[in-house]
Amino acid sequence: MSGTELTPWLIRYAYSQGAFPMTMEDGRVEWFQPYNRCLFPITGIHVSRSLAKTIRKGTFEIRFDTAFEAAMRHCLRPDENWISEDFIRVYTEIHLQGWGHCAECWQDGRLVGGVYGIALGSCFCAESMFHRETDASKVALWAMVERCRELGFTIFDAQIMNPHLASLGAYEIPNRKYMRMLEEALTRSTPWARV
Repeated sequence: MSGTELTPWLIRYAYSQGAFPMTMEDGRVEWFQPYNRCLFPITGIHVSRSLAKTIRKGTFEIRFDTAFEAAMRHCLRPDENWISEDFIRVYTEIHLQGWGHCAECWQDGRLVGGVYGIALGSCFCAESMFHRETDASKVALWAMVERCRELGFTIFDAQIMNPHLASLGAYEIPNRKYMRMLEEALTRSTPWARV
């Protein structure tokens, strides 16, 4: 399947079925539904002492949805990159439709950290995060989970576990349990999810 076929409708449908896309090295888009799903507790991420100090000090100015495309572009990596220009196009369109959101960390007028994702019912699906300053991505993630809880989300989906996410309090559940949770979440609404 070519990236040009990515549309907001297709993204919405796939996510409602528990699948998410990634761009392969040859430019093809593949769809994934892992056996185990990585989630963050909606009650909040694990905040270390040093991270709590950074948050208390207000090291970063936290904003939401002021630089969505820029946040996505900052998530691009030099290699092994699963985000393509087609992804940036379609997720930015989703943002303009009102169900793509980001948390941003700013410092001295620069975007130095962030996380972005999409909202479906009461499920927030986080896609990727980045940092240009120490702890900026962690603060952005903390802020995003906090905001999602305040807005009535019941699931904060991080898709695939890795050691970094585990250190921040992420946990795994079997896909069949995730699908039951997702089915329930799709019957609900939040201010960030387009009906």
